[in-house]
Amino acid sequence: MIVSMIAYLRGTLLEKHPNSAVIEVGGVGYEVNIPVSTFSALPDAGRTVELRIHTHVREDALSLFGFHSNDEKVLFEKLIGVSGIGPKLAITVLSGLNTAELVTAIRRGEVNHLVRIPGVGKKTAERIVLELRDKLEMLRGGEAPPEGGEKREALTPVEEDVMSALINLGCNRAAAETALRKAKAGGVPADFEALFRRALELVR
Repeated sequence: MIVSMIAYLRGTLLEKHPNSAVIEVGGVGYEVNIPVSTFSALPDAGRTVELRIHTHVREDALSLFGFHSNDEKVLFEKLIGVSGIGPKLAITVLSGLNTAELVTAIRRGEVNHLVRIPGVGKKTAERIVLELRDKLEMLRGGEAPPEGGEKREALTPVEEDVMSALINLGCNRAAAETALRKAKAGGVPADFEALFRRALELVR
């Protein structure tokens, strides 16, 4: 069977969620799986959006994975080439750390940094480092975010999105709430991506 691969979508953003988006192109709505970094870069619903697409084909399904930047797409495709890592876990890894932080952690062999991501155990983290350490020359590295403390207060809409993203990645609600409060108390900017990534680091 020959399947046409979708590599790019440009259309109207109908819906967006921390782990998915629906884009209308020519009267057809495409559901696209996305990492948190792409979610935070999306415009409001009703606006035009462009995403780089990886089409994943199985015998029983065809799934689309979308990315705001080419670096995200390249790293995603490197990750799914690692033994034992499928598309969903690759999206989780990209949601746990931004591209620059993830590249830096892999290059430095920082297994302890990678295992903070839900679903990534020590053996998986070690495989990522072993198989990708010398294959990321075209991608940029970066620095890790700062540490923080704890504080309790009502959740804003942005914080509710953070909670939803954490739970979608497998965190239980109580642990997610505690991590979010600590992240807020640490002075992390109130934008979605920064708050999400810091809270994810603090999940216990």
